[in-house]
Amino acid sequence: MEVTTKATTTLKEFRAFALKGNAIDLAIGVAVGGAFTAVVQAIVAGFLTPLIAAIFGQANFGSLYFTINGSHVAYGLVVNAVVTLLAVAFTLFFFIVKPINAIKRRLGHDAPAPTGAPCPACLTDINLAARRCPQCTEQLTEGWSN
Repeated sequence: MEVTTKATTTLKEFRAFALKGNAIDLAIGVAVGGAFTAVVQAIVAGFLTPLIAAIFGQANFGSLYFTINGSHVAYGLVVNAVVTLLAVAFTLFFFIVKPINAIKRRLGHDAPAPTGAPCPACLTDINLAARRCPQCTEQLTEGWSN
């Protein structure tokens, strides 16, 4: 009977974890991120890489390599991966992070919550949870920081 209770408890804990907002948000983020990465990789492979290849005079930039002692070192694949990474980072920053930060600033969500306030007697910055000023030992009454 104890094993069944532990299994039931574990199952309940797992269900609570799986249905937490953070876990679901993360799963959605991973799925959308995978689709987004596929789109960016297609843009890089179909547009940016041929453009860079045209600049450097190479028809297929991804197939660039050099040979050392009979081994092919495919540096073109590494350059493609770096270009893809930079394209994803650029796109995320300018089309996701910057607009969200602007919205947060407009709505006032950008400012961190204050952690301290000046002492009414000596103006030393004190933690909001304090009951006495560590500098002048002033007794602080409830609601002193308002």
